[in-house]
Amino acid sequence: MIAETLAGIALVKSAVDGIKSAINTAKDVGEVAGHIDNLLTGEKQVQQQRAKKSGSSIGDQFGIKSVAQEVIDARLAQEQINEMRNLVDMRFGPGTWQSIVDERARRIQEAKEAERQAKIKAQQEHEEFVGGLKQSALISLIVATAAGLLFAAIALLPK
Repeated sequence: MIAETLAGIALVKSAVDGIKSAINTAKDVGEVAGHIDNLLTGEKQVQQQRAKKSGSSIGDQFGIKSVAQEVIDARLAQEQINEMRNLVDMRFGPGTWQSIVDERARRIQEAKEAERQAKIKAQQEHEEFVGGLKQSALISLIVATAAGLLFAAIALLPK
């Protein structure tokens, strides 16, 4: 658990270093976009780890060290994001950071919606396939029954 949180905060720190080193020479936001993505991903990992409690022992969940580490990491990540927001807005103009965050959220929502639609379509296709199988099985059963009755009728005819 602690290792995952450390990975998230390490990603935040490395992204901050990358943004700081590239921000002054960047001609556009695209040149620091990868670092911004890493920053937001790292912050998300820290938040997810903080929210994730199942599977951990009681000591891990409620121990002072664990709780303190989670709170501090979350605040450090938020502090770093605020610092990067200021750097990006100062370099590329006010509102740039918020535009980035809004666009990212929109794309994430679109991806989730596309995934949901794909699941719905797959479910419908599965239901159609199963319905076709049932219909084929029913037709086969009717044909087999009719053939059986026909053979039985032929066999019972007097010769």
